[in-house]
Amino acid sequence: MKPLSHSPLLLLGLLAASVVLPWLALVSSGQGLSWPDFNDPLITRLRLPRMIAALAVGAALAASGAALQALFRNPLADPGLIGTSSGAALAVVVVLALGASGLSLPLAAFAGGLLATGLILLLSRLLGGGVAGLLMMGLVVAAFCGAVTSLLVFLSDDLTLRAATSWLAGNLSAALPQQLLACLAIIALGLLLLFSLGRQLDCLLLGEDTARSLGVNVGKTRCLTAIATALATGGAVALSGIIGFVGMMIPNALALLLGGGRRHLILMSAWAGGLFLLAVDTLARSIAWPLDLPVGLMAAFAGPPFFIWLYRRQQTGSQ
Repeated sequence: MKPLSHSPLLLLGLLAASVVLPWLALVSSGQGLSWPDFNDPLITRLRLPRMIAALAVGAALAASGAALQALFRNPLADPGLIGTSSGAALAVVVVLALGASGLSLPLAAFAGGLLATGLILLLSRLLGGGVAGLLMMGLVVAAFCGAVTSLLVFLSDDLTLRAATSWLAGNLSAALPQQLLACLAIIALGLLLLFSLGRQLDCLLLGEDTARSLGVNVGKTRCLTAIATALATGGAVALSGIIGFVGMMIPNALALLLGGGRRHLILMSAWAGGLFLLAVDTLARSIAWPLDLPVGLMAAFAGPPFFIWLYRRQQTGSQ
């Protein structure tokens, strides 16, 4: 897809947002704007880790969405829709129910996301159905993981129920410095691997036979993409819980506005996705102060209209 003529304006907008949004995230509160005092524990222990977490989670989800849309050859693919996030969430809820915390959360999220994505690929290979089958298997796995997660939450004690319910709604308020470092390392590893797979994913978009003729090992590319998205999404889910639609909205919007290859799209999606989630989280902290609205809830309001528009655009384009 060729980039549109106003893409330089979009890049300038992203550069401006990269300066303004982090500043707003640090100075804004329900009582107005106040200059950040970095000797204040409220800034260093709460707002700054939360800002970094928002940037990392948004980048991980958007970049994963860009890769999954190439892997499934469907613009509607998203970590929250095809089972990756649901598998990671299920694993984290199991860990919470067992009373564990700390480094075990991002490791469990990675394992859960990887198992869910691997199960989708395995079921699609066994049952067939092509690209449509991949997406359908993803929806089935996501629904199953969601059902098991709900059952575990229902059977848990009140303390675990409260923690899991708040976390599953998509909440960045629990992003603590000691957990943040481990999740950032896992997310960074996933993003680097996704970026390295850009050319292979471009070839996959042309079809498996064409990709093989271009020298791409399709099975290996699928496996590595599954691992990379599980790393990035697992780290994001461990920090914030389930946040839907970011991985669908950002890559599709950038594909329309900027075009370019998949490697370029993954990089730009990570940049724009981080800024988007930071903006939504800052709004969520301020709009109903002193209540701290879940960022996943706020993002979900924008997701369905975009999903419907994208689906209609895809249907119209195929006619």
